[in-house]
Amino acid sequence: HPGARAPGDTSATTHDEPRTNEPMTRLRLLSSETFSSLSIRNFRLFFAGQSISQVGNWLTLVAQALLVLKITGNGVAVGLLTAFQFAPVLLLGPWAGLVADRSDKRKLLMRVQMFAMAQSFALGALAFMDRPPVGAIYAIAFFGGVATAFDNPARRSFVVEMVDGEHVNNAVSLNSALMTGSRVVGPALAGLLISTVGYGWCFIVDAVSYVAVIIGYRMMDPTKIHAGPVTPRGKGQVRAGLRYAMGKDELRIPLLMMAIIGTLAFNFTVVMPLLIKDVFHGSDATFTIFFSVISLGSLFGALYTARRRAVSIHDVVVSAAVFGVAMLVLAIAPNLWFAFPVGVVFGAASIGFMTASTSIVQVEADPAMPGRVLALQAMVFLGSTPIGGPIVGLVCDWFGARAGVALGGVATVAAAGYGFWALRHLPGRGGVTTYAGIDTPMPPRV
Repeated sequence: HPGARAPGDTSATTHDEPRTNEPMTRLRLLSSETFSSLSIRNFRLFFAGQSISQVGNWLTLVAQALLVLKITGNGVAVGLLTAFQFAPVLLLGPWAGLVADRSDKRKLLMRVQMFAMAQSFALGALAFMDRPPVGAIYAIAFFGGVATAFDNPARRSFVVEMVDGEHVNNAVSLNSALMTGSRVVGPALAGLLISTVGYGWCFIVDAVSYVAVIIGYRMMDPTKIHAGPVTPRGKGQVRAGLRYAMGKDELRIPLLMMAIIGTLAFNFTVVMPLLIKDVFHGSDATFTIFFSVISLGSLFGALYTARRRAVSIHDVVVSAAVFGVAMLVLAIAPNLWFAFPVGVVFGAASIGFMTASTSIVQVEADPAMPGRVLALQAMVFLGSTPIGGPIVGLVCDWFGARAGVALGGVATVAAAGYGFWALRHLPGRGGVTTYAGIDTPMPPRV
């Protein structure tokens, strides 16, 4: 027979060789698809710096919430902290987005990191006091929100500028994976530091972590950045960005869904500490472990999305529906062991929604106004938290933490219902949006 071996011939036939290497070839292909944008040096520097800095950011977010809960003992106070943290995104978002469109984003981001570093050092100084005043924590949290307002649209639109068109969707998804990966490490590290050396060191470590991202920005090659056109000064530019986003189906539907979900569902730092402590009778360490489990699910979801080269509005709607159902199941979880696997699904679906909607917004935005469109997304997502945080905290205080989780689940399912309804009334039913130069069907423009 062709390819048969002679007696005693132990060498592999040419027919067998591809089979022998097939698993390794598939693994290399999977890796190259998932991490393709890391082949670009500027994005590698960004990714490395953010990997350290975002862990520090979660140290501060978790430590702040647990410190305020320890001092005050009620959910409304934690909700007010969240309101102070994100109110500047709501108040300054449109202007901050316009500043990003008018600026060299790399230089703007370096300045913002230095400001945020000072804010973290100030929080550390407060936390080392015997009984830090809650009002001062709120005030410094507000200044941290100012940094977030300017960092968010500039950093996220800068991701697109660091890579070429072929790698845009992968870079956006890997950036989301980085953010969610930091949620696995950050809360766990926060729990370790709080239980061993205290709250103050969480803020100090966060402040030092900004050094990594600043060095990364300084080492980049500015000539390899694909900067969009700089928006000249003029009147009505913020309103123009709002009209543009609301007039484009691919932007309007994810943004409206995000407004609902961001207000009532993405208040993890408000409702999760109360759920773990009041319902499951856990400790600070239990909360950070559970938060890391949710974040592990988010990491899986983000890496799965990173392999995909195209995303549609339908993906946004389906992931929102799964997210809402997972929240409702979590609200009735009988114990912590049941809550852990639900938390993995919860995390994967939540980041699936965020990554898909962010990819659409980042790629569909006009090159002349990415900062304004992304600032609008930050407003409806992060900026809605000052409204939703105290509401969810109040619901938890009045009716229990399970009710706060259920409120988020109902809101998310309702947003998904709106998304399904909107898709049915769209020409082309929300066909796949073109990303990374792939020639796929697109819905007619409206």
